[in-house]
Amino acid sequence: MAFHPFHFDTHDLPRRAGEMREYFLEIDEHEPMGFDVISIPDYEPIDIELRLESVTGGILVTATVAAEAVGECTRCLDRVEFSIDEKFQELFEYEVDYRQKKKPAKKSSAKADEELDEESDDVRQMVGDIIDLEPSVRDAIILNLPINPLCSPDCPGLCPDCGIKWTLLPVDHEHAVADIRWAGLEGWKSPEA
Repeated sequence: MAFHPFHFDTHDLPRRAGEMREYFLEIDEHEPMGFDVISIPDYEPIDIELRLESVTGGILVTATVAAEAVGECTRCLDRVEFSIDEKFQELFEYEVDYRQKKKPAKKSSAKADEELDEESDDVRQMVGDIIDLEPSVRDAIILNLPINPLCSPDCPGLCPDCGIKWTLLPVDHEHAVADIRWAGLEGWKSPEA
């Protein structure tokens, strides 16, 4: 199996309810996580504090994700840094061997089958002793990034005419409004002048 930075081997954790282990992971190799305007770049490490607890039927993962997102202000385009320190809790069910799973004695209704399918979609499955932390970490990061990052809440942005930051321009800065219908006559001089 190929190396995947977010796959974690739980072999050291006994499968007895109540057993618990704590780990610290630093993920140095990953794809950028986020949006076009702000994301955790692939060179920024993602630190994960893990607490794994054996429960009946699976492993309960409680984690804290810490990273530094980098982007640009959506008003003035300056560099923005955003610290992420988020927690998540996820249940990973033990891998089920469907050959040994007993079939129900009575036939279930289509509605009950649909509800079971929806419940099974909400719970993540382990593959052997491996849990895949990437979807949970990605959710913790992306759902907590600002959609429109700002360098400061009162950032005035850029002048729409010249593109210079308003904070660098004088208070009385303005542009003469030209009527484009008269643009062809701009260089014309009167013969009397």
